[in-house]
Amino acid sequence: MKAFLILEDGHVFTGTSIGSTREVISEIVFNTSMTGYLEVMTDPSYAGQAVCMTYPLIGNYGICYEDQESVRPWIDGYIVRELSRRPSNFRSEDSIWHFLEKYDIPGIAGIDTRALTRRLREKGTMNGMITTDENYRLEEILPRLKAYKTGKVVERAACKEKKVLAGSGRKVAFMDFGAKTNIVRCLQKRGCQVTIYPPGASAREILASEPDGIMLSNGPGDPKECVSIIKELRKLYDSDVPIFAICLGHQLMALASGADTKKMKYGHRGGNHPVKDLKTGRVYISSQNHGYVVDKDTLDPKVAVPAFVNVNDGTNEGLSYVGKKIFTVQFHPEACPGPEDSGYLFDRFIEMMGGDE
Repeated sequence: MKAFLILEDGHVFTGTSIGSTREVISEIVFNTSMTGYLEVMTDPSYAGQAVCMTYPLIGNYGICYEDQESVRPWIDGYIVRELSRRPSNFRSEDSIWHFLEKYDIPGIAGIDTRALTRRLREKGTMNGMITTDENYRLEEILPRLKAYKTGKVVERAACKEKKVLAGSGRKVAFMDFGAKTNIVRCLQKRGCQVTIYPPGASAREILASEPDGIMLSNGPGDPKECVSIIKELRKLYDSDVPIFAICLGHQLMALASGADTKKMKYGHRGGNHPVKDLKTGRVYISSQNHGYVVDKDTLDPKVAVPAFVNVNDGTNEGLSYVGKKIFTVQFHPEACPGPEDSGYLFDRFIEMMGGDE
């Protein structure tokens, strides 16, 4: 069946429908990872977005449910050049096509993903529609595309209630804004007793539990939409509890402490982004997924100083807070692109909490 990807600038890509045949409007972004497509699809940070994979062949090792970053996929749509129909992997339990059908996610294959990516890089991230309707009318669709907003996706992607996970080590209060499962795994691997809180949890509730440390997770959307969360994070900032934040959590803590964020032209999404530790001068290969960034020009050096920088474009990749046991990173140290280059940041967090018990 034919499918069409219609961008808000009026450009149309024609391909083949994969997965669900329902129509969807979403923000169109691209990811440069060669592998890890299941982790991408199940990363809550992609809520409200349709993902184009730049690598030309996707699905060759199938679906391994154990590798999911959450219990379900969060992408609105999926865009590939060529989809493998017959996975070859002893761990494979399913195909991408069936996975997309199972979760009612529409997709399109057979388009020039290289041309789409170049268009997004030149013009910036755009909204788009995936449809199988061959009688579509651009004059009706384009206003709908321009009006589309992802909305408050944190509340949609995050957990709804508090949950305590077993552990005998340091007590970590984990604020879930749409978290990847592997962040929790990295804390549990180090023996931490993790208590997961929904995004609406108050600072009073969290501090009343007397945690040894607080973890702020990744998540989707514009950080400035999280007004009530930012107010509570300001109260956590004023406490003396050690805090480690990743991705959206990094941006939210910056906003809570007086800095600003801005939308990037097309964001960083992939498993090959080099970041430099400004303290040691060492460069790490990192996994990233974000469309917003902390504006380094708005930082008060008495509050926070840059700790990491993106080697490609010079954008901020992490902050160290002056006089506080707080450090934050824009990239994903729980991911494995290096494969575990930046996993030491979790060890740093454990040390900030007083080390292993």
